Amino acid sequence: MVHLKHLEWPFFEARHRELAIRLDDWCDEHLQGSHGHDVDAECIGLVKALGAAGWLRHAVAGQALGGAAEVIDTRAICILRETLARYNGLADFAFAMQGLGSGAISLAGTDAQRRRYLPAVAQGEALAAFALSEPEAGSDVAAMQCAAVEDGDGYVLNGEKTWISNGGIADFYVVFARTGEQPGSRGISAFIVDADLPGFEIAERIQVIAPHPLARLRFNNCRVAKSQMIGAPGEGFKVAMRTLDVFRTSVAAAALGFARRALQEGLQQAKSRQMFGARLADLPLTQAKLADMACTVDSSALLVYRAAWQRDQGQNVTREAAMAKLMATEGAQRVIDAALQLHGGRGVQSGEIVESLYREIRALRIYEGASEVQQLIIGRDILK
Repeated sequence: MVHLKHLEWPFFEARHRELAIRLDDWCDEHLQGSHGHDVDAECIGLVKALGAAGWLRHAVAGQALGGAAEVIDTRAICILRETLARYNGLADFAFAMQGLGSGAISLAGTDAQRRRYLPAVAQGEALAAFALSEPEAGSDVAAMQCAAVEDGDGYVLNGEKTWISNGGIADFYVVFARTGEQPGSRGISAFIVDADLPGFEIAERIQVIAPHPLARLRFNNCRVAKSQMIGAPGEGFKVAMRTLDVFRTSVAAAALGFARRALQEGLQQAKSRQMFGARLADLPLTQAKLADMACTVDSSALLVYRAAWQRDQGQNVTREAAMAKLMATEGAQRVIDAALQLHGGRGVQSGEIVESLYREIRALRIYEGASEVQQLIIGRDILK
C-alpha cells in the first residue's frame, strides 16, 4: 500500500501501523465516496457505524469509559482522520466532531460528566458538538457575546452560536459563554447543554458547498445546572484552547487525506488519458505537476506527524500544530486544484471525486483557526 509507506517513519509505533492497516481495510469495505441526499441521516449512520466498529474509542479518553487509552493518542487521531478523509469526507467529519465535541469533557470534565457522556460518544450512541463561534466572534473569541448569568443553582444562557458542526443532530453541545469573572477571554466558561433543554433551539440550518450538518443555535433564557459547567468559572477559554490544541493537528491530517486521494486520482487520470498521441503522463508539464503534488503531500505529512508525535511526548505544540494546519490545508488546496486541472472538463462535473474533494477542502482553511490566524500564531512564537 503506497499510501501507507509513511508509517515506516520513526514517528510511529507498531500499534499505529496496525491501526492504519485495519482502518484502511474497513474503509475499503464500508465507505462510499459520495454523500447521499439526506446528509443528517448519513452522518448519524456514519457515527453509529464508526462506534460499532470501535473507531470512536480513539476520540475519547479513559479506558473505563470506553476510550482506547487513558489519554487521547494524537497520532492515532491523525491516522484515523487522514484515512477516513481519503475515503469519505463526511466520515471524517463524523469522527472529528465526536472527538472535538466531547474533547472538553475528556480533558476537563468531572467524573460524573465523563461517565454520563463519554461512553455514549465512544459507542456512537450520542452525537457531540462544540459551540464556540458566534456571528461576530469567530477567530476573535474574546469578542464573544453569548452570556451565562449565575442564578441560584444554575446559569441562564442567552445569545447565539453559529457555524456549529453537528448543529441540529447533536444530542449535546459544549457551549462557551461569557460569565464575566474578568474582561475578555478570561471571563468565559464552558457548559454542557443537552439538546432537549428548554430555551435551546436550532435557529437556522446552514447549507455549505460540502454538505455537512451545520446550524445556528439560539439560547433564550436557557437554564443550565451548575453541575454542567466544565472546569471552573472563567476557565472556558483555556478549556477551548486545550481542546483545539488536541484536534488542530488532526484537521491538518484530514487535509493530508484529501490531498493523498487527489494525488491518487490525478495520477490515475494522467496514466489513462490519451492526449496528442501519447498519455497525459508522458508530457513534461504533467510530470512537473505530479512532482509538485507529491512534494506537497510528503512535506505536509512530515509536519502533521511531527506535531502529533511531539504532543504525544507531552510537549507543547502550539507552534508546530499551527504550522501543520497552515501548510497541510493550503497545500491540499493546491494539490486538489492540480488534480482537478488534470481531469479537464470532467473535473468540474458533479459527482466526480476531484470535484467533491475541491468542495471538501475549502472549509478546512477556515475552521479551527483560519490560515491567517495560524500565521499570527507562528509569527508571534518566532518573535518570542
